[in-house]
Amino acid sequence: MSIKSCVMNRCSAAVILAASLALLASGAGAHVPAEHSGHACVLAPGELTVDDLPAGSSVTRCGAVGRLVTHGGAGLTVPEPGVKVSVESLTADGSTHGFTLAVAADGTVSYGYDARGADERGTGDRSHGDAKPRASGKGKRPSGKRPSGNRLTGSRADAPAPCEDAAYSIADRKEYGTYEWFIGDGPQPGDLPRREVRQAFEEGITAIIRGRNACGLADTIGARARFLAATGREAGIDHMARCTDRDGMNVWDAGDLSSDSVATTCSWSRPVSRGPDRLIEADVRFNIHDYTFTDDPTGACEDAYDIRSVATHEAGHVFGLGHVGSGHENLTMFPSSFACSTTARTLGRGDVLGLRSLY
Repeated sequence: MSIKSCVMNRCSAAVILAASLALLASGAGAHVPAEHSGHACVLAPGELTVDDLPAGSSVTRCGAVGRLVTHGGAGLTVPEPGVKVSVESLTADGSTHGFTLAVAADGTVSYGYDARGADERGTGDRSHGDAKPRASGKGKRPSGKRPSGNRLTGSRADAPAPCEDAAYSIADRKEYGTYEWFIGDGPQPGDLPRREVRQAFEEGITAIIRGRNACGLADTIGARARFLAATGREAGIDHMARCTDRDGMNVWDAGDLSSDSVATTCSWSRPVSRGPDRLIEADVRFNIHDYTFTDDPTGACEDAYDIRSVATHEAGHVFGLGHVGSGHENLTMFPSSFACSTTARTLGRGDVLGLRSLY
């Protein structure tokens, strides 16, 4: 019976209300944004955007926990209340497309975006622009496809030398204990034996926790890490470089990512009463589907990425460093490690100062 005929026949108010609700629900698949009023909200099926689940929404009322939320080509799976998740990618051309989703203890969602140096200390550079692409031969972007993030301008020749550049960016999280990590048992970067790749990963992690630099800066960083074992578990990162559910294990592995991501780190953390959030898991994946890697770049190198340089950059994210922006191309935490280069294996002044600010 229609609402009109029901009214004509003097149906009860309860019947009219039920019919009205049924009419509203009939728009299957329609986009219905989350509400801020505290009432239950309805989300359309499939992937969500930050506009579908705007800041201030309740992930519990909206039933959003476990749903994928995307922004600017990056994606995060909504965690349970009291957890924050971040995605950060290293790219061939220095573009950035990461963001953070935090769920407060009461279920309220908030976002933070990779502003590429917006929180930088030291030089205070907040510039944004276009970088000169340096794509790997194996990972050339399909014709007509543009990067999803913001590209940077400038060159390494124009940027300050590593030991003269004090810029850094922090992600407001840290490892308060010992970062215990595993290596995946699948294919490895550079088609190298797992033993050699594990050593390269360890070198990158060690460069971060010891603040390895050529600037004469002493090691005053109190971060710690320990390798545990190989595992059949995979990093919580899908083929589009989006963070999936965490499983309680810090896994470094290799596989397929979006074509503009050389490597990606997904980090989960919880707030503490004072200081940066406490890291509870951080996974890293190298993109061996679109890019070539090597542990020994030489003069014969052809667009391959140095495993240790990439590992050092990703370990920087694990231990709380963010990306620095245009004009800081010679720092390890610039969002490209540059093909056939080993310079990111060693930290610059800003990289060390960022770690000192956390540890």
